[in-house]
Amino acid sequence: MLPTSPIISTALRTITLEAQSIAGLAPGINQGFQEAVLAMHRCTGRLVISGVGKSAIIAQKIVATFNSTGTPSLYMHAADAIHGDLGMIAPSDLVIVISKSGNSPEIKVLVPLIKNFGNTLIAMVGNMESYLAQHAAFVLNTTVSQEACPNNLAPTSSTTAQMVMGDALAVCLMELKGFTGADFAKFHPGGTLGKKLYLRVADLVANNPVPKVLPTTPLPETVLEMTAKRLGATAVVNANGSLHGVITDGDLRRMLSRKQAIAGVTAADICSTNPKTIAPEALAITALDLMRQSNITHLVVMQQQQYVGILHLHDLVKEGLI
Repeated sequence: MLPTSPIISTALRTITLEAQSIAGLAPGINQGFQEAVLAMHRCTGRLVISGVGKSAIIAQKIVATFNSTGTPSLYMHAADAIHGDLGMIAPSDLVIVISKSGNSPEIKVLVPLIKNFGNTLIAMVGNMESYLAQHAAFVLNTTVSQEACPNNLAPTSSTTAQMVMGDALAVCLMELKGFTGADFAKFHPGGTLGKKLYLRVADLVANNPVPKVLPTTPLPETVLEMTAKRLGATAVVNANGSLHGVITDGDLRRMLSRKQAIAGVTAADICSTNPKTIAPEALAITALDLMRQSNITHLVVMQQQQYVGILHLHDLVKEGLI
């Protein structure tokens, strides 16, 4: 076995130290943390999140997470705040300031200004004896014992701890608000994620042809219907519109493999009479799960016992759900 290379050793050391920084947050998830979350939940305005340097970048990420999970938030750089951006803070807002040291010059200028405005201040800080920690209404402890940086200088473990603390806040607020998948879909309409949350079967079959034959339709005409509608299947529908069954390309191949005479064969003779069905209002991702579970490529779409159309696996592929 070859000896571990210095690069691999360094990478593993980095991961270990950052994992330890996350585990070290646990003791700080206490009554003070709970009170801070409740204050955020009671806030009738927005959460304004600020920081300097790498902490400012973490603040932007936390703002993005809050906004996408139902907690309106704004990002305010601490240096810009004292040069005019304080104007974005409304009286009903709550301010979170993120800092490793809690003693940077910008923070020391910003903190009393926020308190003079009368806004509640929450500190996310890595130094519990710092100016920021001593002047905040609530303190979230993100102290780390060591940065992953070999010089113990560059923010690495500390920014990881800040990121995870922000995620913990966001998830707690989601649960307090009863934030659901449907709510999530409202804020994520784009891309595959959004489609999984809002795209419905009706959206996919709306422009599809609607192949159908009667149970008494002769086999040649049934094949012509399947070929013309190009979905690889057709529904077999009774005169009153109710579903009798479905015929797929596979059904045709299996019939021909038996080499039986096709003269006089009708749709009713070869159809599957218990096909998998789905409602138009069902989510497209639900349809995909059903296809996977049943190992099929078609679903018959039914609305109140009436045949609506056929959903093909290719419809889901075209939307990028697979």
